[in-house]
Amino acid sequence: MKKLIFAAVLALGFAWNGQAQKISENALGLRLGDNDGFGAEVSYQRALGGSNRLEADLGWRNSKHVDAVKLAGLYQWVWNIDGGFNWYAGVGGGLGSWRYDYKGENDNGTFAFIAGDIGIEYDFDIPLLISLDFRPEFGGHGYYENNYGSDIALGLRYQF
Repeated sequence: MKKLIFAAVLALGFAWNGQAQKISENALGLRLGDNDGFGAEVSYQRALGGSNRLEADLGWRNSKHVDAVKLAGLYQWVWNIDGGFNWYAGVGGGLGSWRYDYKGENDNGTFAFIAGDIGIEYDFDIPLLISLDFRPEFGGHGYYENNYGSDIALGLRYQF
């Protein structure tokens, strides 16, 4: 039992220490991904303390037959791995609009979704932040098949 308590206290200490790292106050850039077609988002991150931040993304998707515009907002927790490497996880949601056009068939609509986010990032000594993340999105009635879509994206942001 003593070993279990010691391990729990040690794990909490590492978690507390991992959250002590500093993240940039602001970051602005692009998030480039693939979610049923090429997509790009203008991405803004705002620190809410040493280890939490908000991320807002305004993006568009373009596939063979469907085009979409969406706005996503996420609350993220950031943990330091080593040096400039961090990993993060977050939750949020958003709104969007889509248009379908194929062989004379047209349809369009709006949708809402909830999202998760998990990723890894590197904070360079210069004001550049590069990240790779996975974002599952649930909801999106009419836009996502089976009300689920996911996105893997590369982010490049200028920190200030």
